[in-house]
Amino acid sequence: MTPIETVQQIYAAFGRGDVPAILERLADDVEWEYATAPNPIPWLQPLKGRDQVPGFFEALFANIEITRFEVGKIFGDDATVVDLVTLDYTARATGRQVQEVDEVHIWHFDAAGRVRRFRHRADTLLQAWSIGKG
Repeated sequence: MTPIETVQQIYAAFGRGDVPAILERLADDVEWEYATAPNPIPWLQPLKGRDQVPGFFEALFANIEITRFEVGKIFGDDATVVDLVTLDYTARATGRQVQEVDEVHIWHFDAAGRVRRFRHRADTLLQAWSIGKG
C-alpha cells in the first residue's frame, strides 16, 4: 500500500468515526501536531505516541460539529503526503460557523509505511475565534 492510499484509508476511517482504524496506521511513537506554535485550540495541540492521539479526536468532537469535510488534492511520495482539505464546522460553545478552505495536512511515513509525523496547517486565528478564544 502506498502512503497516499494509507492517507485515503485514514480519511475513510475518519468519515466512519473509526478511530481504532486510524490508530492502526500510526507508528507507536507518532508525533501528532509536530512543530506547532502555541495556540488555544484544544484539538491542535502536540501529542506524542499513538496512545495520546485519541485525545485529538476527543477534543475535536467535543468542540466542533463538522458539517463538511472534503479532501481535495493529495500528492506525495514514499515518505511524505500532503493534501488540501475543505472543512465546514459549527463551534459548540459559540455557535459560530467556520469554513476552512485548503487546510493543509502533512503526513510523514516511516519505512514500515506507518504515519510517524502529522500536522495541520490551519487558520488558527479563525479557529480560535470560532470557539471564543481569539
